[in-house]
Amino acid sequence: MKILVIGKEGRLAKYMPDTVNVSDFEINYVSLSASDEEIIEMGKGAEIMLADAMARVSANVIDALPELKMIHSEGVGFNYFDINRAKEKGIYVCNCKAANAMAVAEQSLLLIMALLRKLPDGDKAFREGQQIQMKESYMLNGSLRELSECTIGLLGFGDIAQASAKLLKAFGANVIYFNRTRKNDIEEELGVQYVSKEELLRNSDIISVYLALNQETVHFVDEAFLMEMKEGAYIVNTARGDLIDTKALIKAIECGHIAGAGLDAVENEPVTTDNIILKASSEVLDRCIFSPHIGGITGGAFSKCHGMFWSNVDRIINGKRPERIVNGL
Repeated sequence: MKILVIGKEGRLAKYMPDTVNVSDFEINYVSLSASDEEIIEMGKGAEIMLADAMARVSANVIDALPELKMIHSEGVGFNYFDINRAKEKGIYVCNCKAANAMAVAEQSLLLIMALLRKLPDGDKAFREGQQIQMKESYMLNGSLRELSECTIGLLGFGDIAQASAKLLKAFGANVIYFNRTRKNDIEEELGVQYVSKEELLRNSDIISVYLALNQETVHFVDEAFLMEMKEGAYIVNTARGDLIDTKALIKAIECGHIAGAGLDAVENEPVTTDNIILKASSEVLDRCIFSPHIGGITGGAFSKCHGMFWSNVDRIINGKRPERIVNGL
């Protein structure tokens, strides 16, 4: 069986389960930046495609690879796969649902804690030999907060948000959530309360974003959303960058309405020095904490993802329906 991998070659070998005999497969690789033509050329005869969650798998590619049986995301995301054309062609599109839920939840908690404890300011002061001055300043103004003092609003309530709720509950935070559909059956177990979008904005000291990215949710967090947030609140995004309107975010921080942001994902990735967020004023940048979209890429998460992939390959080989199908086939 031929497998085409769109992404880094080394990951497949590093996270391959011991039960897989690699000699049973012909494996070709193309880079994440490969053109359709390059993907088609290397993918001729491929029955399985494993694609980086940020890869683009176009209708043109799908049409040109008639032997494909399954396109599998290496992660949870599949935003740039043409899942409708795959469905038309009878090709399964699968993902690694929930494999990185706790990893991303931990990243969310890291950013939330770093904002509440003003970690970049403290780090800078320490390096400049101003430890005691900064410490005394914090004691005087009382600006450092504990999670148990805060209401954390979860925007979206899928696997990652639910994992985050478990962590936040352990810290004694008051956790509320807004989601398109209410999850009554697990609210008591997770210690969360369902609220309207308006209540979430009005009452949250920190809003953490967990929405899936689709046509309806691009710039879901826009200027109106940000200006309706509780004054002095923070926003955290460990989901997809396009969920937040960056220009609106900069404006909301500049005018002082929100206190800042913790961002693992921003618009227009991969981020280069000309990204709009990095062109913002120092006043804005000093109130933001960034991480390079690493929430879901722990070794443990990748091991789970690749285990799910090879399990589905085995199901395809044996004529069975794969698991975690996302294109309704």
